[in-house]
Amino acid sequence: MYAFIEGEVCEKLNGSLVILASGVGWQLNCSNNTLQAAPALGEKMRCWTYLSVREDAMELFGFATREEKEMFLQLTSVSGIGPKTALGVLGAMPLLDLNLAILLGDVNALSRAPGIGKKTAQRIALELKDKISQADVSAAVPAQTNAAPALSPDAVTEAIEAMIALGYSSTEARNAISQVRDQTDKPEELIRLALRAMAGF
Repeated sequence: MYAFIEGEVCEKLNGSLVILASGVGWQLNCSNNTLQAAPALGEKMRCWTYLSVREDAMELFGFATREEKEMFLQLTSVSGIGPKTALGVLGAMPLLDLNLAILLGDVNALSRAPGIGKKTAQRIALELKDKISQADVSAAVPAQTNAAPALSPDAVTEAIEAMIALGYSSTEARNAISQVRDQTDKPEELIRLALRAMAGF
């Protein structure tokens, strides 16, 4: 119904933002990531939105990026995951880490989100793994990252396989990972660093 709302940030609340647009104060339920991305009070912000309609309530959800909204919709498509739980998952880690956790089936990372147990985390990874694309991961690459020196052949192999699953060729994946393989022993960090290198950061 609403693609996005753009206006002045009036309030930053616990779990929500109030944006003034066309004389109306819109209260948007938001993840911690969106709250952190929101500008100072009085400044303009565009929030991508989703209207949840239930028998007993209508709630408006806001997202700092289109990519976060798309992940929210994917999460709510999983059996047993409602809008509030999906926001908790989104706010538990950066979007790139969430994409990689799903892609790699990292149940431990997913289950750290509030309200997510091991079985639900497994269901998220199982149902959404095939929906994570190369574009999803690339779009979520942050401007900066910190990596700890280490080396793990298993992590390298897993990272290469994950990049191939994203649509990169075997040669592209191996070349990209080989450039950063000495910097970390975590597959998700290897992929993050490799994508940043390929993007020229």
